[in-house]
Amino acid sequence: MDIFFVLFGIFVGLASGFFGIGGGTIIVPVMILVGFSMKEAVGIAILPMFFSSLFGSFVNLKNKMFEVKGAIVLGLGGFMGGLTSGYIINIVNEVVLLSVLIAIQCLNILKMTKINLESEEKPIESMPLLFLLGLCVGLISISVGVGGAILILPALLVFFKFDIKKAVSTGLFFVVFSSSAGFISLAVNQMINYKVGLLIALGALSGVYFGVHLAKNVNKKLQRILLVVLAIFILFVLINKLLVFVVNKM
Repeated sequence: MDIFFVLFGIFVGLASGFFGIGGGTIIVPVMILVGFSMKEAVGIAILPMFFSSLFGSFVNLKNKMFEVKGAIVLGLGGFMGGLTSGYIINIVNEVVLLSVLIAIQCLNILKMTKINLESEEKPIESMPLLFLLGLCVGLISISVGVGGAILILPALLVFFKFDIKKAVSTGLFFVVFSSSAGFISLAVNQMINYKVGLLIALGALSGVYFGVHLAKNVNKKLQRILLVVLAIFILFVLINKLLVFVVNKM
């Protein structure tokens, strides 16, 4: 199983760099499928999210793929929200957590299909609004085992009018903050699986470099199509798991 986790981590890293996500949207459903509970899966996902987003953001920063000031403000909001995640996980039932994650995926798919990739509108870079967005997303996302990029990305594209390349790299940078806060909160509550998390993180560090470079060079429309396909696949996995969980409880 150790080799599986490392190889799986490489795939997670590729997706993380390419789509600007922390990888939790992939890790949590797959860990649930291999037998971990929802809460255990969240505890596994946090380390790969942090390491892959940190390294991917370093590569993006070298390539000047995002505006640093706005990204830091957004990230600080995510950090503040993410600090409460461990407490939320402890008091909220698994069915509710799965339902929230499914709702997030539905929102992501809906927003991504409506984005105008050729819009020439000036991006909105209000620091208070970026901080508020980060705060709200950080509060929700880490509690369900995702870095928040799946909510940040559509918001930056649809409401803040960011270019998709800039939104992807900014979303990945946001995960550095939200996942580090989530790590603190989950560690305090003794909910982290260090062994499995580090194995996946090891693979993710190998994959994220190539994912970032693919994202930089790929056609914008193809990037959006692939992101929607990924989101739909994960949505079906989560719905199936929720139905199985509910049936088993009956």
